[in-house]
Amino acid sequence: MKLSRIIGVASLFLPALAWAVYAPIPEQEQGKALTITVEGNVYSDSNVFGAPTSEIDSMVYSVAPKLSFNSSVTDQTFFSASYRLELDSFSDRPGDQTLDSHDLSVRLAHGFSKVTNIDLTESYAVEKNPESLLAGITLNTDQSFKRNQFDGRLTTAAGEKTGLVFKYRNLDINYDNANLAQSLDRMEQLFGLELNHKFLPETTGVGEYRYQAIDYRHAGGTKDKQSNFFLGGLDYAPDPKRSFSGRAGLEDRKREGEANTQAPYLEFSGKYSYTDKSFVTGGYVYTLEESSDTTRFTDSKVNRFFVNVQHEVTPMLVASGSLTVQPSILQARRGGVDVDETTTRFGFALTYFGRKNFTVTASYDYDNVNSDAPNREQKRTRFGVSGRFYF
Repeated sequence: MKLSRIIGVASLFLPALAWAVYAPIPEQEQGKALTITVEGNVYSDSNVFGAPTSEIDSMVYSVAPKLSFNSSVTDQTFFSASYRLELDSFSDRPGDQTLDSHDLSVRLAHGFSKVTNIDLTESYAVEKNPESLLAGITLNTDQSFKRNQFDGRLTTAAGEKTGLVFKYRNLDINYDNANLAQSLDRMEQLFGLELNHKFLPETTGVGEYRYQAIDYRHAGGTKDKQSNFFLGGLDYAPDPKRSFSGRAGLEDRKREGEANTQAPYLEFSGKYSYTDKSFVTGGYVYTLEESSDTTRFTDSKVNRFFVNVQHEVTPMLVASGSLTVQPSILQARRGGVDVDETTTRFGFALTYFGRKNFTVTASYDYDNVNSDAPNREQKRTRFGVSGRFYF
């Protein structure tokens, strides 16, 4: 849930970031412009390559320093930047046993007036140890990738109670493995125009148009897509503790080399915060997403149900959990057969706040892909302990 919730949900099939537990992990508020964080992890991974059979398990030892800077440059301008290095050492991984991942992000937000502001974010990642692995990939394949993402959002007023929002996202994905690069390397662009009107202080109606272009590096004549979205919905926030957002509409998708299609688009989410450190979020999304097997499938019809919980057990102990259940239908290319598939991801964590600058987290993650295509089946568990120091 980055800069824009709406853009974030609409971005199709993004590779996951470097290893991090699925459950939401609370941060220690430092209240400083410059923060240095050092994190150490020890965990067991039952399936380091996400293979359907002949899984390889390994202990993983990692250290991850991070440098973060946040500053109000002027009364109207905010700037932030961060860099994170993660070094992972595997005890039983074929090939490279030491992997280095890098995450760099920069954000600039500026208010031109009381009603007009712009928010820009650029992030670049080199991920050697992805959090969630691709299904249906040849056994023991390196899934490392590089990702560059730019998000922009311009908000202004079209009337006393009416707002106008322009959105843009550019996502560039490049895999290190030659076979994966041939199949999955691509650029995704998303343009959005939103008109919103506040009917009541707590209720805002929204109408939105989005255009999406997915351009593959190789064989784009059989994989590229362009989509037009026509959406309407409501944002409802009766008080600071509760909020709800919903969008519904139509996606009109043009597929290069395959039959075009139209599909409904649904997006609902809600949040309830019952203490400063305790909340429940949940939602549902129905959309079309890219497949990890572009040879057999054009895309997937996805039903995604999700819930996240964070609960303050004591002032020094926080429990958190996350569950995503995703029934999907992979859309076969001409002459093929559609495939039913359900992906389940579960995470649980306990975080102990020792002091203002120190936390310890015990975590467990579970991945299960149940598919009618046996080569896409996947089971994976990870559990471990991490410590985080703030300076």
